[in-house]
Amino acid sequence: MSVRTSQRPTREWLLLGIALVVVGAIVVPLWQVAGAGESRDEFLAKWTPQRIGKLLLGPEQVACYICFVWAALVLVVRRKEVARQRAAFELDLLPTDEGARILPEDARPLSRKVDQVSARGGPYILANMIRLGLGKYAVSKAAHDVAEVVRNQADIELNRLVASMGGLVSYLAWAIPALGFIGTVRGLAGSFGLGGATDIDNSQFLKLATDQLKIAFDCTLVALVLSIVLMYLLHTVQRSEETLVIDCQEYCQEHLLLRLYDPRSEHAEST
Repeated sequence: MSVRTSQRPTREWLLLGIALVVVGAIVVPLWQVAGAGESRDEFLAKWTPQRIGKLLLGPEQVACYICFVWAALVLVVRRKEVARQRAAFELDLLPTDEGARILPEDARPLSRKVDQVSARGGPYILANMIRLGLGKYAVSKAAHDVAEVVRNQADIELNRLVASMGGLVSYLAWAIPALGFIGTVRGLAGSFGLGGATDIDNSQFLKLATDQLKIAFDCTLVALVLSIVLMYLLHTVQRSEETLVIDCQEYCQEHLLLRLYDPRSEHAEST
């Protein structure tokens, strides 16, 4: 069964489209009124195949591509893992009939059923939370103890996801702009190093210095663009993982905690 949400989605992509339309409606007329920009032919004349190759195919840029693709593949695997984890919501882990109650003597049989059902598709966060909660219920027979176990396990799973994401992917997200900065330093050093050259005239000096500065700025541009894209992908995967844990808690709240029969509370109400 699918997990019901308690709020409407934000529709971020729709809002992005609206933002593009609003900004474009303001900026494009201002560009036309200003008329200070170069013509289309002049702009395209600057982007020759040689210029595009130097912009995109420098050694630092290639190193940035390797880091970006590596991190992107890791994020794709993690996104697929989230999709696999969400398949647990469709499994018959707990009774979902209206008015069904879970008694203390039902805890261990249900726990064995959860193990059998979840074993077919691999380990599931949801199944682990339910199994631990049922195990606690079989011992304490108290619903509030089960709620504490579920809440603690959700915190553990979330911390585990954060810790695993804070390793390789975070390092690669940091390494990409660092590599771009290395290319920037190399280009600036090459430009400043031309100051001691005595066997070239002024025109050659300006051309060589400009080429070195292009190396510096090209590396920075490519690295920053890749870093922005990677950080967005990282954000979306982290959000999907956090939402997964929250949905697991909601499932346990609806189908486990609210269905538990607590003899202690029943006895307290009768007295």
